[in-house]
Parts: sequence; C-alpha cells; structure tokens
Amino acid sequence: MMSIFILIGAYRYYAGLAERFGKTKWHFGLLAIAIYLGFQVGFLFFYGFYQGITDSYNENDYRGFSLINIISWLIAIAAVYGFYRILENKFKKENIKKPSLEIEEIGKTE
Repeated sequence: MMSIFILIGAYRYYAGLAERFGKTKWHFGLLAIAIYLGFQVGFLFFYGFYQGITDSYNENDYRGFSLINIISWLIAIAAVYGFYRILENKFKKENIKKPSLEIEEIGKTE
C-alpha cells in the first residue's frame, strides 16, 4: 500500500516538473513510475540473490513494513529524486539556450 502512495507522489512530482517546463505531463509521470518500480524490483531481486548465495533465507513478508521494504523504498525514492534533479537541470539549460519571446519580437512589424 505504501508503494502506491509513493508512486502517486512520484507521478505528481514529475508531472509538475513537466508542466513547469512545457513538456507532456503523463510522459514524465510514467517515467517516474518506471524509475521507482525499476529500482524497487532491482533491489529486491538482488536481495533475494544475496539470500540465495549466503543461505540466510528468512521469511520476509514483501507486502508489509519490514526493514528490507523500508530500505528499498528509501533507495527507490532517492533514485526518483536524483533523476528529477538531473531532468530539472537539463530543462533549465534548455530554457537558457532558447531565445526569449521578446528577442523574437524585435524587428517584426504589426
């Protein structure tokens, strides 16, 4: 259930970024979901692989609040935030390179 709330927040976070810079909102919302789920699944896959190698298998409930789930949520949230900052910096650089509307208006007759 917690992952659903995190996914909704990530979607809205990236959609706000896209809206601020005039991009398609749902594209970036889906990107946030893909980043979150990718890191979540990747972390839990490698944790399961680690348990298999070390024979330290324990009964972990992947649906509840366990230490492993909390760590995977934090890592996935950090990845979503990191990609957000990268995209934000990229969009700011693109806006700086674009000529402003006022410059384009110079020399035009009405």
